[in-house]
Amino acid sequence: MNPFSPVPPSWTESAVHAHQFDCPRCGAAVNKAKSVWINRRSPVYTEAHRRKWQEFYHCGECETAWWAWSSDRPPTEWSGAKEDENPNPFGI
Repeated sequence: MNPFSPVPPSWTESAVHAHQFDCPRCGAAVNKAKSVWINRRSPVYTEAHRRKWQEFYHCGECETAWWAWSSDRPPTEWSGAKEDENPNPFGI
């Protein structure tokens, strides 16, 4: 499964919107997903002119298909600057 494929997999048709970034049915973390697909063909632009995409996940624990906005993903130590920080490391 290629998460960047332009063609959505069939399991995305029944996906529900998760308002937390985990499975809305069983609460499994995103790293427990057995399949992932990112809808990069239809980005949405925020008021701050940033792009966000629908990220679809197929839960490996309970088989639920769910999606959330990429902008709702919690920050990690590898995700870089936070929204309110200056994204330029040189301070310019």
